[in-house]
Amino acid sequence: MWLVVGLGNPGAKYERNRHNIGFQVVEELARKHGLPAWSDKLGGRTTAGVVTTERGRERCVLLEPMEFMNLSGFAVQRAAAFHKIEVTEILVVHDEIDLELGIVRLKSGGGHGGHNGLRSIQDQLGASTFARLRMGVGRDPKAPPGSKDAAGWVLSDFPAPQAKTVTAMIAAGCEDIETVLAKGIGPAMNQHNARSNLATP
Repeated sequence: MWLVVGLGNPGAKYERNRHNIGFQVVEELARKHGLPAWSDKLGGRTTAGVVTTERGRERCVLLEPMEFMNLSGFAVQRAAAFHKIEVTEILVVHDEIDLELGIVRLKSGGGHGGHNGLRSIQDQLGASTFARLRMGVGRDPKAPPGSKDAAGWVLSDFPAPQAKTVTAMIAAGCEDIETVLAKGIGPAMNQHNARSNLATP
């Protein structure tokens, strides 16, 4: 059984931020497959149930950590321990500034790349071998070259003209998760990582 974690910050003011696209993906997956209502426990919002995939019905747990991005790892560690889920069966959905808007890519393990949510998860799990679903949000075109401070960019909303692209990315993210649940991260990467940029002109 997989634990699928969407990253974001709690609260209405963050709801449409670039940083919260992980929340949007797991919420759409839950809606698409009719999973039970979300409940508050283990430091996050969680639901669990059966997701229909190309290979049949697969059980999973969905989690949105609710202790803010840089503390995400605590809820992930608690949920993994509670449900007895191995690190290699955790999939984290997060925003990725190193991918252009419209790019959706799966990844097996790796570093945190400066992402505070991933850093917290690695710290609390004591491992970096969990899978990732990277949702490209691009970099701020107005930022100075080489700037590493992306907080203002990821904590701002997607502009209205990008709504169709974001919707397409969320749908693609759900497809990627369904394939991971059915086949595992390696086959899912082979199947989906050649997908072209979903950005609409």
